[in-house]
Amino acid sequence: MFRNILLWASENTWMKKHIPDMYFTRKAVKRFMPGEELSDALDSAQLFREQGIGTVFTYLGENITSLAEAETVTEHYISAIGEIGKHELFTEISLKLTQIGLDYSFDEALQNFFCIARAARQKDSLVWIDMEGSSYTEITLNFFEKVRGKLPNVGLCIQAYLDRTESDLHKIFQRPAHIRLVKGAYRESPAVALSRKSQVDENYLRLAQLLLEKSAESNGRIVFATHDMSLIDQIQNFAEKDNLAKNRFEIHMLYGIRSSDVVRLKEEGYLVRILISCGDAWYTWYIRRLAERPANLLFVLRNIFRR
Repeated sequence: MFRNILLWASENTWMKKHIPDMYFTRKAVKRFMPGEELSDALDSAQLFREQGIGTVFTYLGENITSLAEAETVTEHYISAIGEIGKHELFTEISLKLTQIGLDYSFDEALQNFFCIARAARQKDSLVWIDMEGSSYTEITLNFFEKVRGKLPNVGLCIQAYLDRTESDLHKIFQRPAHIRLVKGAYRESPAVALSRKSQVDENYLRLAQLLLEKSAESNGRIVFATHDMSLIDQIQNFAEKDNLAKNRFEIHMLYGIRSSDVVRLKEEGYLVRILISCGDAWYTWYIRRLAERPANLLFVLRNIFRR
């Protein structure tokens, strides 16, 4: 119930406009991001680099309102890639296609993406394509096929709660691919997505096993993006059973969540990255993060009222 309420709140127009200006909300969001500016993300990434932990940057926002805005976002990412290179950070980029104009022009979004991915390739880095709501799944898969045919440094996020994902994976892996598996954070119809946590977890593990099998067959990167330590433990057991080296897959977590587990996994020899967000369009993203694990809401409330 709490998850559905939070997802509704993430889409509510009035709340999007007014809640981000409230003091308690701005204080609470600091749990999940070091600051709104790129410089905040860069400083945080430097600290993680000193611990041997990689990072992924994402500039918050989606469904921009014009192609001019898409160009601004594209310039931001190219600038960020330049700063990442200048500071010699172990950092990649992750973006939403609706940020770079997909709602207005597939071709314009494609050109914007090529500009970003080429800049990243010059730094020997990869760009991740985030998956959005289910209405974008098919066009995002088509977009991914277009770009990976021309550039090798492109990865795709896929969502475990969608009914179609296993079938999509079999098609994707007709060629080697870089894949990041998440549970999914959008409000979806039961006609296209699993609704109960137990179902999503079960499907996540089934897809994880498939990805581990594919990783043994190709050089593609496999990423499990989850804070669910029970799932991570079971994935580790799958890998050990199949004699897969610890560096055959990665674990990605959000900034500010399970920090001690991140350090422990790194010390145990696993490849770990932290997703760091920046930008002022954080409301929708933040509420979805709470919806992924409603227990986080209690943690946030405790921190807000802590003296």
